[in-house]
Amino acid sequence: MTVTEKLAKWYEKNGRDLPWRVKGGAHSDPYQVWISEIMLQQTTVKTVGPYFDRFLKKFPSVEALAAAPTDEVLLLWQGLGYYTRARKLHECAQVLVKKYNGEFPPDREKLLKLPGIGPYTSAAIAAFGFNLPEAVVDGNVIRVLTRLKGWDQPVAAIMNQINAFADELTKASPCPADHASAMMDLGAGICTPKSPLCAFCPLNQECTAYAQGLTEKIPNIAKLKKDTKKGYVFWIENKNKEVLLRKRTEKGLLSGLTELPWNTDETFPFQADWNITKKNVRHVFTHFDLTLTIVRAIVPHLPENSDGFFVTPAQFKEYPFSTLMQKVIKKALTDKTEK
Repeated sequence: MTVTEKLAKWYEKNGRDLPWRVKGGAHSDPYQVWISEIMLQQTTVKTVGPYFDRFLKKFPSVEALAAAPTDEVLLLWQGLGYYTRARKLHECAQVLVKKYNGEFPPDREKLLKLPGIGPYTSAAIAAFGFNLPEAVVDGNVIRVLTRLKGWDQPVAAIMNQINAFADELTKASPCPADHASAMMDLGAGICTPKSPLCAFCPLNQECTAYAQGLTEKIPNIAKLKKDTKKGYVFWIENKNKEVLLRKRTEKGLLSGLTELPWNTDETFPFQADWNITKKNVRHVFTHFDLTLTIVRAIVPHLPENSDGFFVTPAQFKEYPFSTLMQKVIKKALTDKTEK
């Protein structure tokens, strides 16, 4: 029995039941595949589940998503992070409506040209949405493949080998959609980063890393060194106890979201009676760790050339905030008398 055949047999009995997945072929709605794949980027399956359900109830089709205001999409995305995904999702839906009548093209090259869809996502839509023989290679799959072959070189240096091996296995499968799901599930549940359950793996007889005791050393992935940053986040109230918010620019980190003013140079935006509190909020981004200290002030009005608008805390739910800002707001609203 081949590797592909063993994997298919294991998946039939052990594959995960996920709301965006079907077994036995292509999903009937590539739109759902697309939404799930975008949400799952840098986010766990457990976290995505409730968001996926809410998103589909609000935007059940490409057309519904394309017609929605951007702020409404961002509001529903609130808490998932990596908000550029949501903006590109919205942009892509509009292109699909305009160019493809709201349908996904069953062609990976055409999918690659859509906003926010790169090599991985195009392969996933092609495989899961149309059952095309496209290899879907994520972190889980890389781990399975490199351990099978015993490849201990840095992953970045051997991605061509990894992709070629993935293509070979995919093309050997009569059902590429199930094969892609099986590879992911094996990596997520059995061939885990630490303490893999090799005794239960259907491919342990073929696995070089298992035979040589190298599973803990493979794959060889260089860890990124993160920068650390700190700054101030400003809770500025007017005489009506409304709080100053601003909308972030359309480009860059957290683009398009509503936020409290903040910086990473610990300067003040204008002259006021500032109270630097002892409240700190830490947040981990992909490439850096950030710690913000909450700084308070009460002002009669905003100085000229200051951007932003005042709203009551009760109105915050109407605005899309990042997870970082949600943390700040929660801490700022807790025991406001703390200095």
